[in-house]
Amino acid sequence: MRIARFSIDGNVAFGAVEGDQQDELVLDIIKGIPFTDFELSGTKVPVSKVRMLPPVLPNKVVAFGRNYAEHAKEMGNELPDAPFAFFKPATSVIGPGDEIQYPSFSQEVHHEAELAVVIGRLCREVPRERVKDVIFGYTCANDVTARDVQRRETQWARAKGFDTSCPLGPWVETGLDVAAASDLTLQLTVNDEQRQLARTSEMIHSIEDLIVNISEAMTLLPGDVILTGTPAGVGPLNVGDEVAVTIEGIGTLTNKVVKRG
Repeated sequence: MRIARFSIDGNVAFGAVEGDQQDELVLDIIKGIPFTDFELSGTKVPVSKVRMLPPVLPNKVVAFGRNYAEHAKEMGNELPDAPFAFFKPATSVIGPGDEIQYPSFSQEVHHEAELAVVIGRLCREVPRERVKDVIFGYTCANDVTARDVQRRETQWARAKGFDTSCPLGPWVETGLDVAAASDLTLQLTVNDEQRQLARTSEMIHSIEDLIVNISEAMTLLPGDVILTGTPAGVGPLNVGDEVAVTIEGIGTLTNKVVKRG
């Protein structure tokens, strides 16, 4: 099931996405929130009539770096022996169609296409065999990065945590198991030109590895997001660019880059 979050007439709701063609998609409004048992209301609204929002509002976004060998190589980095985590704040999250605002303190902003894992239940110290039980679903992400700031500053908080630096969407796909999510085509285009293309099977540390690793240290909450790393091909974004992340079996997340007002 594809679960979206949206706004209509000033009200925010979740809905199950139905249909295959973009111009024919409809939302069956969910009673309550999708992290517990829920029912579909039967009240349906066309996607074209709503504003799509980030599919979740995470308490935290835990991102893992250098998780694809070719990306580590292109950045001149050694491969980490263990998962390498950092954070993006909740204020960095935007949804499909929202604008990525080019930060005033950077001259070199890059795209990074990623598979995002959405946590579905409160959990801590998750054993490998239980990882599948704590995952709500998967969505597309773009770990937008101020690359010059990342190189210049020891901490990555500003480089990867600025407002609008974490597009998520267009919805959460709940119908994939861990095995399927671990071998999907991941690609990114800028103005319809392909920049990144890989499979999630190229990850150094698996989805299970990442969730086991971070849950050893902290409690994960429903709606928290795990970014699993980006493949090779990262590159610059400019004001006016349209950037799209497409993941097989999930969908396409599209955002436009604008000058920060």
